[in-house]
Amino acid sequence: MLEWQRCFAVEQIPGKVSGAWLFRGTRIPVAALFENLEDGASIDDFLEWFPGVTREQVLDVLRFAESSLSVA
Repeated sequence: MLEWQRCFAVEQIPGKVSGAWLFRGTRIPVAALFENLEDGASIDDFLEWFPGVTREQVLDVLRFAESSLSVA
């Protein structure tokens, strides 16, 4: 399980989108990024479909996930 609280690009607010981890300042769950990438979407597709999320946030999340997996 990733320790998302260590990633500045995301936030979790009780009661907001059922307490899911969200891209900071949005209502877009981080899980949506991974689901879309798994389904073959590109980062550019994701950014187009989910306005409000920045490229830097996406890259921060991906780097965080990658570094967390390499530690495990």
